[in-house]
Amino acid sequence: MATTVAQNENYDSSSIKVLEGLEAVRLRPAMYIGSTGEMGLHHLVYEVVDNSVDEALAGYCTEVGVTIHIDNSVTVVDNGRGIPVDIHEEEGVSAAQVVLTKLHAGGKFDSNTYKVSGGLHGVGVSCVNALSETLHLEVWRKKGTWEQDYERGIPKAPLAQTGKSNKTGTKITFKPDSTIMDAIEFNFDTLAQRLRQLAFLNKGLKITLTDERGEDIRSEEFYYSGGIAEFIKHLNRGKAVLHDRPIHFEGDRDVPNGKLTMEVALQYNDSYSENVFSFANNINTVDGGSHLSGFRSALTRTINAAAQQSGLFKDQKENLTGDDVREGLTAVISVKLPQPQFEGQTKGKLNSDIQGHVVQFVNEKLGEFFDKNPAVMKKIVTKAIDASRAREAARKARDLTRRKGALDSGGLPGKLYDCQERDPERCELFLVEGESAGGTAKSGRDRRYQAILPLKGKILNVEKARYDKMLGHEEIRNMITAIGTGIGKGEDFELAKLRYGKIIIMTDADVDGSHIRTLLLTFFFRHMQELITRGKVFVAQPPLYRIKKGKSEKYIKDDKEFTREILRRATENLAVELATNDGAPPAKIEGAELRNFLMSLDELAQIWRRLERRVRDARVVEVLSDVALPIDAKSDLQNEQSVRAIAERLRQAKLEVTVEREEEHSAWMIGYKDPTNATRYINTEFMSLPEFRRLRSLIKQVARLNKPPFTILKDSQRNAMANWRDLLSTVKNEGTREVNVQRYKGLGEMNAEQLWSTTMNAETRTLLQIDLKDFFETEPVFSTLMGEDVESRRKFIEENALDVRNLDV
Repeated sequence: MATTVAQNENYDSSSIKVLEGLEAVRLRPAMYIGSTGEMGLHHLVYEVVDNSVDEALAGYCTEVGVTIHIDNSVTVVDNGRGIPVDIHEEEGVSAAQVVLTKLHAGGKFDSNTYKVSGGLHGVGVSCVNALSETLHLEVWRKKGTWEQDYERGIPKAPLAQTGKSNKTGTKITFKPDSTIMDAIEFNFDTLAQRLRQLAFLNKGLKITLTDERGEDIRSEEFYYSGGIAEFIKHLNRGKAVLHDRPIHFEGDRDVPNGKLTMEVALQYNDSYSENVFSFANNINTVDGGSHLSGFRSALTRTINAAAQQSGLFKDQKENLTGDDVREGLTAVISVKLPQPQFEGQTKGKLNSDIQGHVVQFVNEKLGEFFDKNPAVMKKIVTKAIDASRAREAARKARDLTRRKGALDSGGLPGKLYDCQERDPERCELFLVEGESAGGTAKSGRDRRYQAILPLKGKILNVEKARYDKMLGHEEIRNMITAIGTGIGKGEDFELAKLRYGKIIIMTDADVDGSHIRTLLLTFFFRHMQELITRGKVFVAQPPLYRIKKGKSEKYIKDDKEFTREILRRATENLAVELATNDGAPPAKIEGAELRNFLMSLDELAQIWRRLERRVRDARVVEVLSDVALPIDAKSDLQNEQSVRAIAERLRQAKLEVTVEREEEHSAWMIGYKDPTNATRYINTEFMSLPEFRRLRSLIKQVARLNKPPFTILKDSQRNAMANWRDLLSTVKNEGTREVNVQRYKGLGEMNAEQLWSTTMNAETRTLLQIDLKDFFETEPVFSTLMGEDVESRRKFIEENALDVRNLDV
């Protein structure tokens, strides 16, 4: 890893500088994390991770782990030095508590502690603490384990040593406060994008992201010894590259307050698009800045100079433009500098005046590379000259097409069923697969504000087509004309001319429908990407189920609502008797009480399955589900007698069990052999698993009514059920016995009235908004699946086939 070693090796409480308190964070959270929505939610994770990355930049950390738990709490753990635990001289409490409770407190404000820091806002983990319902801190430092708990930013007790440990590092688990945050559901891909970037930008740093919320635990590891050169290979996978190895160079320049470190990697491919990404102190500067301007300027100048010197400019009348030299370019520029100056709260643009340094650096290094690699230089220059000629031909084709009126919204396509509303923000355009479905949609729509454009057949795959061929395709021309913005980037694309506030893709959920939807998304991604980033593109989401009984029918959007509905129907005319042990008359439950009990049992069944997969042995879950067992808090594992009693219960279940000391937390732990003969542990870490905590909570929640054997009472009939699982399964079957359940595959199975009420009515429909959370992953996937490389596509499908769930084609 390229590291900047800290000048002050004594990282302790004296390294922690305090600038102000936390009072305003909960009152105005958006001022500190950008928003209380999805962006701000993920920013909380980034703030904690950035502390770990700062440790890596200083040369003290090599591994970072991020885990999303089933209750949407997140754990970030690293193997850095650990937050200092000694008493802070000015504040009179531990330095760790200062870091967690004082805004703008931390080592990055002491220039001797971190020479370069990647924190986005510098408000640090104290802001995360203030906006979290709960936060648990664990520090390994000074041969000990130190722990502290917080609620909404307030410490429950002082930091205390709870055990012994020879390792160093910090572990923070926090749960965002739902009373403040509008969004509390973390997105795996959003976090993966940022963590992947950090791993690429800090070579040698291993970052692991784990998501425990799904049926199967999802995990990805990001580790790149080649740094941004590997980043380039990652971005170019699935493409035919002009030169096998990325061009890569790095260097330093002296600047006020320290050193400017610059790293550049670039590689050309045979596509027609440009993908250039810039970073400053690990922050993705999406709006560029002085470093990106310097890179672009130097690239254009150096390639023009190489073209002149090599004699390749014989028939070229004008110099190559920036657009010419960047066609097919994938590049990453990363700078690290002390005290960077950014523009705006989101820090999307670097304002620090380093353009001259970057221009000089890229001119020098790229010039040297071209001198040593003339064959690669010739390929790059030739591609740029071809791009220049193609640009001129495309301009003529576009001008010709415009003269014919195909890109002018004045002449709308004949097959467009337009709406009456003239305010674009209130208008919607449905892109509908097929003429017949288009006719149904036309009949079912609200013509005041909903327009329908039927698409005949499969549209052109624009990933394989040049500009002039694409403009010759009728369906694409119709879409461009109807939407009204034009296509491309810069002045060719005018968002102000957008004729519809929502563009909704409406296709069947069969193979053809999925393919057409993919072709349409490829078109928008490549030629109208701003519509995606502005949140204008949607996919219609028809209901998943229809439940019909006689003339009454109900549409259901997801599996959870389906379960609730069939339990509601089943419990309308049945009751359940509970067993009693004391000879008293059996208790009877019915109505809402019975429904709530059964919904809790349904959740218990799901959590039970998840925990079984984690512990790899059903007998362990069966024992741990005993509500009488003292195994609800970490402190229960500090009682040796209780732990040995639990171990004995596991032995009675025919498990091979040991009891061992866990010095790190001054507790006991139980080891058991799973069916593969691997040893697994019930320890303090296991006790903190959200699925285990939820299992214990649900077991207690249902305990009052969970008294088997149960008896189902219906129409004077009595049916005995041995346990809660049989009860749940039987009642679910009862809920579907007298109704017709249809699971929809797509829109083609509905008439106009059904299509309106389920998919087009703004008050009752569900739309899936298409966004671009992870460009770095999305771009290569489009290239692989929609491009020319058949072998890459076959490999991708083979590797990902097992990840597909509920393929309804």
